[in-house]
Amino acid sequence: MKNYKKIANEARKAVLDLIYQAQTSHIGSNFSCVDILSVLYNIADIDKDLKEDRDRIVISKGWVAASIYYFLSEKGIIPKEDLKTYCKDDSKYIGLLEPSVRGVEAAGGSMGFGLPFGVGFALAKKVKKEKGKAFVLMSDGEMDCGTSWESALIAAHHKLDNLFVVVDFNGLQAMGKVKEILNVEPLKDKWQAFGWEVREIDGHNFEEIEKALTSDSDKPVMIIARTLKGKGISFMEGDNIWHYKAPSEEEYKKALEELESN
Repeated sequence: MKNYKKIANEARKAVLDLIYQAQTSHIGSNFSCVDILSVLYNIADIDKDLKEDRDRIVISKGWVAASIYYFLSEKGIIPKEDLKTYCKDDSKYIGLLEPSVRGVEAAGGSMGFGLPFGVGFALAKKVKKEKGKAFVLMSDGEMDCGTSWESALIAAHHKLDNLFVVVDFNGLQAMGKVKEILNVEPLKDKWQAFGWEVREIDGHNFEEIEKALTSDSDKPVMIIARTLKGKGISFMEGDNIWHYKAPSEEEYKKALEELESN
């Protein structure tokens, strides 16, 4: 297994710097899924040439744009120097993902839209008898959206066994706790009832993440990844203020010290 811990720690340092320099938001959301992305962008069949039959990665929670730009630059899909323009005036590297950026398969950020795109990519591969998989990263807040459940039915009906969906379940959404805003539990039972294979994992355990993303199935796969918002920075973990707040200079230095100690 790759040294995912090192890969994820380097990603967190880069994303911390991007968000601090731009004074933007969503660092908590980025850090909850960095471990998942560290595995996904290493096991997916994509490279800088973006061949037609590549795996497709759809990031429905498009507000984690900083992380995605970092991993795309690591794959050589976008130039690393472009990261310096993140959220600057006239930059195409904005705080929500748009397909105007090379390697971004679909617009992300409008909740509930990512899974329909993923279903479309997976179904197209089936129709064209094309190899490869479609991966979708969703937020737990998107379990509130009707489009998510319509797509779940379509995927099961067409037996899209090439579709792997990860829900970054950190228990927090924009305005509070998921269970208080709209309780979606028992989430595993719901997806199983819709005809999916469900894998429930620790979203910060690299071995579990890799196994969940690489083990085949005869059904579409839903991976419920239990995560911690702000993972990796002690004073950010589990605090929803970091959905919105940009780190101050003092907070940036303190966070960087924690990551450097890893």
